[in-house]
Amino acid sequence: MRFLRYSAEGTTALGIIEGETVAEISGDLFGEWQRTGRSHALGEVRIEVPLVPPTFYAAGLNYVAHVKEGAAKRGEAPKLPPNADIGYRAVNALTAHDTDVVIPGDAPEQVHYEGELVAIIGKAARNVSEADALSHVFGYTIGNDVSERTWQRGDRTFFRAKNTDTWKPMGPWIETELDLAAAMTVVRVNGTETIRFPTNEMLFSIAQFISRTSRYCTLVPGDVLWMGTDGTSPNLKHGDVVEIDITGLGTLRNRFVRAAG
Repeated sequence: MRFLRYSAEGTTALGIIEGETVAEISGDLFGEWQRTGRSHALGEVRIEVPLVPPTFYAAGLNYVAHVKEGAAKRGEAPKLPPNADIGYRAVNALTAHDTDVVIPGDAPEQVHYEGELVAIIGKAARNVSEADALSHVFGYTIGNDVSERTWQRGDRTFFRAKNTDTWKPMGPWIETELDLAAAMTVVRVNGTETIRFPTNEMLFSIAQFISRTSRYCTLVPGDVLWMGTDGTSPNLKHGDVVEIDITGLGTLRNRFVRAAG
């Protein structure tokens, strides 16, 4: 099933996508909900961020090529992480499908995309086993973990390198059924493919991340876990359009614009 958060006729609502129609629902996305009887054409609504999570988690260095290519650029030997390690992102940075990613005027040139699978928690998880972890996942969407590498290397935190306003596009919707084994992640810049990788070829699986995180942090419905990326990005410029496609999930598209000054 495919869930959408959207705006139409001055109201923001949840809906189910059925072909080219959005059927509005009310209630708890992670509990009981019901149809309202109202509907809209999909092409006539504004797509919003699928949800605003209580906590925004992000896996670090979770694909081999991404680790190796980053190390090569720094002139270092690659060091694969020994454990599934989790970080955080800020909800202020979330933006929706087909909205602009705004690059501050003083940002250096190494603004990069990171196309990522996003797992959405649907049931509270505390000290769960790897075998049980995926039963706590409600569904999946797509994320773009926009990053500025000069700031990332130089600042003591990721406050602007990862969390600048609009730097976390997420969407366009939530899909509850995904064949991870068959999924491919493909990124295009201005219509030209720049990277392609099997989505599920992670160093540490979704189940491993959920299990390890839940040993220390209780995951609650609506929490999101961004699963990392493979490869590297070109430097993105004003006017570039980045599309991230994951098999079975659709396409997340955003234009990058540099602010004046």
